[in-house]
Amino acid sequence: MNFPTDICITGATGLVGNELLLLLANIEHVGHVTVLSRKPLGRFPAKIENIVLDFDKLANYSASLKAHTFVCCLGTTIKVAGSQEAFRKVDYDYVMEFAKVAEKAKAQKFIVISAMGANAESSIFYNRVKGEMERDLRSLSIPQIEIFRPSLLLGHRKEQRSGEGLAQKLSPLMNALMIGPLKKYKAIAATDVAKAMALSILNFNAGQFIYESDEIQRMSDSIKSDV
Repeated sequence: MNFPTDICITGATGLVGNELLLLLANIEHVGHVTVLSRKPLGRFPAKIENIVLDFDKLANYSASLKAHTFVCCLGTTIKVAGSQEAFRKVDYDYVMEFAKVAEKAKAQKFIVISAMGANAESSIFYNRVKGEMERDLRSLSIPQIEIFRPSLLLGHRKEQRSGEGLAQKLSPLMNALMIGPLKKYKAIAATDVAKAMALSILNFNAGQFIYESDEIQRMSDSIKSDV
Protein backbone atom coordinates (compact mmCIF):
# COMPACT_ATOMS: atom_id res chain seq x y z
CA MET A 1 0.00 0.00 0.00
CA ASN A 2 1.10 3.58 -0.70
CA PHE A 3 0.05 5.61 2.30
CA PRO A 4 -0.92 9.25 1.64
CA THR A 5 0.46 11.81 4.06
CA ASP A 6 -2.52 14.12 3.92
CA ILE A 7 -6.22 13.97 3.10
CA CYS A 8 -8.90 16.62 2.61
CA ILE A 9 -12.49 15.49 3.10
CA THR A 10 -15.88 17.15 2.88
CA GLY A 11 -19.31 15.77 3.73
CA ALA A 12 -17.99 14.25 6.95
CA THR A 13 -21.23 14.99 8.83
CA GLY A 14 -23.20 12.67 6.53
CA LEU A 15 -23.91 8.99 6.95
CA VAL A 16 -20.89 7.63 5.05
CA GLY A 17 -18.63 10.63 5.61
CA ASN A 18 -18.87 10.38 9.38
CA GLU A 19 -18.06 6.66 9.32
CA LEU A 20 -15.09 7.32 7.03
CA LEU A 21 -13.74 10.10 9.23
CA LEU A 22 -13.87 7.81 12.28
CA LEU A 23 -11.90 5.22 10.35
CA LEU A 24 -9.29 7.71 9.15
CA ALA A 25 -8.87 9.08 12.66
CA ASN A 26 -7.87 5.62 13.86
CA ILE A 27 -5.63 4.45 11.01
CA GLU A 28 -2.08 5.09 12.17
CA HIS A 29 -0.72 5.21 8.61
CA VAL A 30 -2.97 8.16 7.74
CA GLY A 31 -1.30 11.50 8.39
CA HIS A 32 -2.99 14.89 8.54
CA VAL A 33 -6.72 15.05 7.71
CA THR A 34 -8.39 18.36 6.85
CA VAL A 35 -12.18 18.31 7.23
CA LEU A 36 -14.30 21.01 5.61
CA SER A 37 -17.71 21.60 7.17
CA ARG A 38 -20.33 24.28 7.63
CA LYS A 39 -20.43 23.74 11.40
CA PRO A 40 -17.77 22.65 13.93
CA LEU A 41 -17.48 18.85 14.15
CA GLY A 42 -16.49 18.58 17.79
CA ARG A 43 -13.48 16.81 19.27
CA PHE A 44 -11.21 14.57 17.19
CA PRO A 45 -7.57 13.43 17.43
CA ALA A 46 -4.88 16.05 16.84
CA LYS A 47 -4.30 14.94 13.25
CA ILE A 48 -7.86 16.00 12.34
CA GLU A 49 -8.11 19.68 11.41
CA ASN A 50 -11.61 21.10 11.03
CA ILE A 51 -12.07 24.15 8.79
CA VAL A 52 -15.52 25.74 9.04
CA LEU A 53 -16.48 27.56 5.86
CA ASP A 54 -19.23 28.76 3.54
CA PHE A 55 -19.36 26.28 0.64
CA ASP A 56 -20.55 29.07 -1.65
CA LYS A 57 -17.07 30.55 -1.15
CA LEU A 58 -15.12 27.31 -1.48
CA ALA A 59 -13.10 28.66 -4.39
CA ASN A 60 -11.56 31.22 -2.03
CA TYR A 61 -9.73 28.37 -0.30
CA SER A 62 -8.13 26.96 -3.43
CA ALA A 63 -4.75 28.48 -2.62
CA SER A 64 -4.61 27.18 0.95
CA LEU A 65 -6.04 23.67 0.68
CA LYS A 66 -3.34 21.15 -0.14
CA ALA A 67 -3.60 17.37 0.11
CA HIS A 68 -2.54 14.17 -1.64
CA THR A 69 -6.11 12.87 -1.64
CA PHE A 70 -9.42 14.74 -1.73
CA VAL A 71 -12.56 12.86 -0.65
CA CYS A 72 -16.10 14.13 -1.29
CA CYS A 73 -19.02 12.64 0.64
CA LEU A 74 -21.44 15.49 -0.04
CA GLY A 75 -24.99 14.55 -0.89
CA THR A 76 -28.59 15.45 -0.16
CA THR A 77 -32.09 14.84 -1.55
CA ILE A 78 -34.51 17.18 -3.26
CA LYS A 79 -36.83 16.96 -0.24
CA VAL A 80 -34.10 17.86 2.25
CA ALA A 81 -32.62 20.55 -0.02
CA GLY A 82 -36.04 22.08 -0.67
CA SER A 83 -35.91 22.33 -4.45
CA GLN A 84 -34.22 20.89 -7.53
CA GLU A 85 -32.03 23.98 -7.75
CA ALA A 86 -30.86 23.63 -4.14
CA PHE A 87 -30.24 19.92 -4.65
CA ARG A 88 -28.12 20.60 -7.73
CA LYS A 89 -26.08 23.19 -5.83
CA VAL A 90 -25.01 20.56 -3.28
CA ASP A 91 -24.70 17.47 -5.47
CA TYR A 92 -23.21 19.12 -8.53
CA ASP A 93 -21.92 22.65 -7.89
CA TYR A 94 -20.26 22.01 -4.51
CA VAL A 95 -18.83 18.66 -5.62
CA MET A 96 -17.33 20.12 -8.79
CA GLU A 97 -15.98 23.18 -6.99
CA PHE A 98 -14.30 20.90 -4.46
CA ALA A 99 -12.86 18.80 -7.29
CA LYS A 100 -11.49 21.90 -9.01
CA VAL A 101 -9.80 22.90 -5.74
CA ALA A 102 -8.25 19.42 -5.71
CA GLU A 103 -7.09 19.86 -9.30
CA LYS A 104 -5.48 23.23 -8.50
CA ALA A 105 -3.81 21.66 -5.47
CA LYS A 106 -2.32 19.03 -7.80
CA ALA A 107 -3.97 16.27 -5.79
CA GLN A 108 -3.09 12.75 -6.88
CA LYS A 109 -6.49 11.30 -6.10
CA PHE A 110 -10.15 12.34 -5.90
CA ILE A 111 -12.77 10.01 -4.42
CA VAL A 112 -16.49 10.79 -4.51
CA ILE A 113 -19.78 9.19 -3.53
CA SER A 114 -22.30 9.22 -6.37
CA ALA A 115 -25.36 6.97 -6.64
CA MET A 116 -26.57 3.86 -8.37
CA GLY A 117 -28.26 4.79 -11.63
CA ALA A 118 -26.17 7.92 -12.22
CA ASN A 119 -26.55 8.82 -15.90
CA ALA A 120 -26.10 12.21 -17.53
CA GLU A 121 -28.79 11.28 -20.09
CA SER A 122 -31.36 10.04 -17.56
CA SER A 123 -34.90 11.42 -17.57
CA ILE A 124 -34.82 11.21 -13.76
CA PHE A 125 -33.51 14.50 -12.38
CA TYR A 126 -31.62 12.95 -9.44
CA ASN A 127 -29.83 10.40 -11.62
CA ARG A 128 -29.12 12.99 -14.30
CA VAL A 129 -27.44 15.41 -11.87
CA LYS A 130 -25.31 12.59 -10.46
CA GLY A 131 -24.40 11.52 -13.99
CA GLU A 132 -23.47 15.06 -15.03
CA MET A 133 -21.27 15.34 -11.96
CA GLU A 134 -19.49 12.08 -12.82
CA ARG A 135 -19.06 13.10 -16.47
CA ASP A 136 -17.58 16.50 -15.69
CA LEU A 137 -15.44 15.17 -12.86
CA ARG A 138 -13.76 12.73 -15.23
CA SER A 139 -12.65 15.64 -17.45
CA LEU A 140 -10.39 17.07 -14.73
CA SER A 141 -6.64 16.59 -14.64
CA ILE A 142 -6.40 14.43 -11.53
CA PRO A 143 -4.32 11.23 -11.90
CA GLN A 144 -6.73 8.96 -10.01
CA ILE A 145 -10.50 9.47 -9.84
CA GLU A 146 -12.69 6.92 -8.05
CA ILE A 147 -16.49 7.05 -8.09
CA PHE A 148 -18.53 5.03 -5.60
CA ARG A 149 -22.13 4.18 -6.50
CA PRO A 150 -23.77 2.59 -3.46
CA SER A 151 -27.31 1.27 -3.44
CA LEU A 152 -29.66 2.03 -0.52
CA LEU A 153 -27.49 2.99 2.44
CA LEU A 154 -28.15 1.34 5.77
CA GLY A 155 -27.40 3.29 8.92
CA HIS A 156 -28.76 5.98 11.20
CA ARG A 157 -29.14 9.39 9.58
CA LYS A 158 -29.44 12.63 11.51
CA GLU A 159 -32.25 13.68 9.19
CA GLN A 160 -35.15 11.48 8.18
CA ARG A 161 -35.46 10.75 4.45
CA SER A 162 -38.85 9.85 3.06
CA GLY A 163 -39.27 6.14 2.41
CA GLU A 164 -35.81 5.14 3.63
CA GLY A 165 -37.00 4.00 7.06
CA LEU A 166 -39.37 1.43 5.57
CA ALA A 167 -36.84 0.43 2.94
CA GLN A 168 -34.20 -0.22 5.59
CA LYS A 169 -36.62 -2.43 7.55
CA LEU A 170 -37.41 -4.44 4.42
CA SER A 171 -33.80 -4.63 3.24
CA PRO A 172 -32.95 -8.03 4.82
CA LEU A 173 -35.83 -9.66 2.93
CA MET A 174 -35.10 -7.79 -0.29
CA ASN A 175 -31.38 -8.53 -0.12
CA ALA A 176 -32.09 -12.24 0.17
CA LEU A 177 -33.96 -12.10 -3.13
CA MET A 178 -31.24 -10.20 -4.96
CA ILE A 179 -28.92 -12.77 -6.48
CA GLY A 180 -26.95 -12.98 -9.71
CA PRO A 181 -27.18 -9.76 -11.76
CA LEU A 182 -29.43 -8.23 -9.07
CA LYS A 183 -26.68 -8.34 -6.44
CA LYS A 184 -25.61 -4.78 -7.16
CA TYR A 185 -29.03 -3.55 -6.00
CA LYS A 186 -28.64 -4.95 -2.48
CA ALA A 187 -28.77 -2.39 0.32
CA ILE A 188 -25.34 -1.74 1.81
CA ALA A 189 -24.23 -0.55 5.24
CA ALA A 190 -22.67 2.90 5.39
CA THR A 191 -19.83 1.37 7.42
CA ASP A 192 -19.04 -0.98 4.53
CA VAL A 193 -18.96 1.88 2.03
CA ALA A 194 -16.63 3.77 4.37
CA LYS A 195 -14.31 0.75 4.66
CA ALA A 196 -14.15 0.40 0.89
CA MET A 197 -13.36 4.09 0.53
CA ALA A 198 -10.65 3.83 3.18
CA LEU A 199 -9.12 0.98 1.18
CA SER A 200 -9.10 3.20 -1.91
CA ILE A 201 -7.52 6.06 0.02
CA LEU A 202 -4.66 3.80 1.10
CA ASN A 203 -3.84 2.63 -2.43
CA PHE A 204 -2.73 4.55 -5.48
CA ASN A 205 -3.55 3.28 -8.97
CA ALA A 206 -3.64 5.94 -11.66
CA GLY A 207 -6.81 5.93 -13.76
CA GLN A 208 -10.55 6.42 -13.48
CA PHE A 209 -12.68 3.84 -11.70
CA ILE A 210 -16.39 3.37 -10.98
CA TYR A 211 -17.49 0.97 -8.26
CA GLU A 212 -21.05 -0.32 -8.22
CA SER A 213 -22.63 -1.36 -4.93
CA ASP A 214 -21.82 -5.08 -5.15
CA GLU A 215 -18.17 -4.30 -5.85
CA ILE A 216 -18.11 -1.86 -2.93
CA GLN A 217 -19.37 -4.69 -0.73
CA ARG A 218 -16.65 -7.02 -2.00
CA MET A 219 -14.00 -4.39 -1.29
CA SER A 220 -15.27 -3.98 2.25
CA ASP A 221 -15.43 -7.74 2.82
CA SER A 222 -11.84 -8.12 1.60
CA ILE A 223 -10.29 -6.14 4.41
CA LYS A 224 -9.98 -6.78 8.11
CA SER A 225 -12.44 -5.15 10.48
CA ASP A 226 -9.66 -3.08 12.03
CA VAL A 227 -8.69 -1.27 8.79
